[in-house]
Amino acid sequence: MTLDTRPHQFQMVANGAALVRAEVEMPQPKGTEVTLRVLAAGVCHTDLHLIDGFFDLGRGKRISMADRGIRMPHTLGHESVGEVIAMGPDVEGITVGQRVLAYPWIGCGACERCVSGEDHLCPNPRFLGVFRSGGFGTHLHVPEARFLFPLTPDTDPARAAPLACAGITAYSALTRARAHANGGPVVIIGAGGLGLMCLALIKLMGLPPAIVIEPNEEKRNAALELGASAAFGTSAEDALGIIETTHGGAAAVIDFVGSPASVERGASVLRKGAKLVIVGMFGGELSIPIPTLVLRALSVEGSYVGSPAEMRELMTLVAAKGLPALPVTRRPLSEVNAVLDAMRAGEVIGRTVLTPDFTSKEPQ
Repeated sequence: MTLDTRPHQFQMVANGAALVRAEVEMPQPKGTEVTLRVLAAGVCHTDLHLIDGFFDLGRGKRISMADRGIRMPHTLGHESVGEVIAMGPDVEGITVGQRVLAYPWIGCGACERCVSGEDHLCPNPRFLGVFRSGGFGTHLHVPEARFLFPLTPDTDPARAAPLACAGITAYSALTRARAHANGGPVVIIGAGGLGLMCLALIKLMGLPPAIVIEPNEEKRNAALELGASAAFGTSAEDALGIIETTHGGAAAVIDFVGSPASVERGASVLRKGAKLVIVGMFGGELSIPIPTLVLRALSVEGSYVGSPAEMRELMTLVAAKGLPALPVTRRPLSEVNAVLDAMRAGEVIGRTVLTPDFTSKEPQ
């Protein structure tokens, strides 16, 4: 096997098309900037939306990625772990050779949201792998060292990388749902990467086992292996089973799918005074009868990734309890297009993580 050691990225050059390998110049960090040699990069469903070039709003309406400021060629990858190989003169607290996880949801740093610690809600974001080059390459350039979270030398990069999106997203949503669950189990819709990560975090945090709704039998089995107390399909009989199992309906549901059908399904199994947290962005339009919301006193809340403070909380939890037991499949970076195809076909259990096509030797 010939090792591909030249600095390169797999770039998005056209919507709906395969990513293309392109050799690139090594970035030279300045100020607070840091350059990482990528050790692992997770592949997320958001990458598919970015490749498609839009989010589906329902009724034929879309959010265009181009209108949001995404320009091609563009390098995806927002779940990255790397080794520090260079840094600007103003960097503190990080050393060359250190392994770090890159928090990707970086804001402008100056607006009200960023000043209050909510970079992920910034109106002018600099998200890695979304608005700036991401981890689908040999190197990653991070604009500020404060968004890097050190890892111990023995931490498996491939298992840590999903924390940057699947981990923080599930953790943030779980935080919102827990308060409403009143010490009882939450119901999780979808046993993809996010749903399984949420189950793994629930187990890590010592919370009551969740109940899962998932149409795919293989994924239901994966959910049960990760500690779900029960796993149901999507039929009307399954909905009745969830209501019975939760003694009258769930107090909190987290929807990691985000389609009209999944939202309707989640709302149908809630008890009075309960909350539906929507995380997934499969697409479509929300349709819940307004009197239903009022008469049943239901809350519907969107949850988008997570803040730097929540990332710190999650990393503290992982440092104390270990990495969540999310199923992870490793594939070479050069196989990124095959991985994306498998994800689009629904064939991925847990997370697929890309690893570089070179050994520990630094690319020249």
